[in-house]
Amino acid sequence: MARKPNYNFERQERERLKAAKAAEKAAEKAAEKAAKRAEAGDAGEDGPSN
Repeated sequence: MARKPNYNFERQERERLKAAKAAEKAAEKAAEKAAKRAEAGDAGEDGPSN
């Protein structure tokens, strides 16, 4: 016999996984931004001047 569906739990699990993936992506993006900022900081104080 098939199990009884638990829709609320399944939805919460999907949302939890989605939030974890989004947080991981945001952390990677922040790390890239910090690395780029550090690299640009070595080249110049405020970045490119016009």
